[in-house]
Amino acid sequence: MTGFVATIGMFDGVHLGHQFVLRQVVQTAAVRGLRTMAITFDHSLRPEHVLTPLAAKQTLLSKAGIDSVEVLSFTDELRRMTAREFMRQVLKERLNVKVLLTGYDNRFGYNREEGFDDYVRYGRELGIEVLQLPAEGDISSSHIRRLLAEGCVAEATKCLGHPYIIQGCVIHGEHIGTNLGYPTANLLPDDTYQLIPAAGVYAVRVTLHSSLHTLSGMMNIGTRPTFDGHEQTLEVHILHFDHDIYGQPISVEFVSRLREERRFNSMEALKEQLNQDAIQAEQVIKESSR
Repeated sequence: MTGFVATIGMFDGVHLGHQFVLRQVVQTAAVRGLRTMAITFDHSLRPEHVLTPLAAKQTLLSKAGIDSVEVLSFTDELRRMTAREFMRQVLKERLNVKVLLTGYDNRFGYNREEGFDDYVRYGRELGIEVLQLPAEGDISSSHIRRLLAEGCVAEATKCLGHPYIIQGCVIHGEHIGTNLGYPTANLLPDDTYQLIPAAGVYAVRVTLHSSLHTLSGMMNIGTRPTFDGHEQTLEVHILHFDHDIYGQPISVEFVSRLREERRFNSMEALKEQLNQDAIQAEQVIKESSR
């Protein structure tokens, strides 16, 4: 049975730094005549807000040329494994890994007590070649989270190498947007762990899963202070679109932040701002497509 060239990580966001590692995996596998594998973990390892839900992460890894994505649950048994036990029981016996590529600062095993030299030594005993990758830039998932928490979605896109996307289902809201002439699709994210960008108004692209059509839109994230709201909502207005999409799955791709969320003194003032937001959103999206 053909073995694998593998790498291990959370791959949250599958950002440009991750993509560098994945290219090395693909290139090494081509030279060795092996298949490629990415070993990652589910939310049991890192329950705080994530950049990519598991299904989206698997899709991005596959697009990067990875043949097999193995998702491990961080059980007590796995947590207690030493690096050598993990390499023998999981990498060798379960996954048939022949070559392991590790990042320059990547550690695994109980309490992450061991390092690269230990992995090389265990690999020699087990028949696993262990190679270390050089550092590639200073992009990290934590840096991208900070950017999104500040609303800097365009900068986050540059670090990711692809747009930041939230997928979810359209649910009924209070129909405030309809009364203003800007009906909105209220989005319930598929993954409650996924990070939501800072409150504000964004230019977005919306993909309707039912038709795979991608349309321009603007999205408000916040509590709707003009109407004394308290709970966070995600409301997207699709430009030049008037179809009923309640209950349908959609994907929202963030392009740029237009402004902060704020309270308006009247419905007229809010509607005038929405008119300006719509014009700006359309311009920003057109410019980003050039």
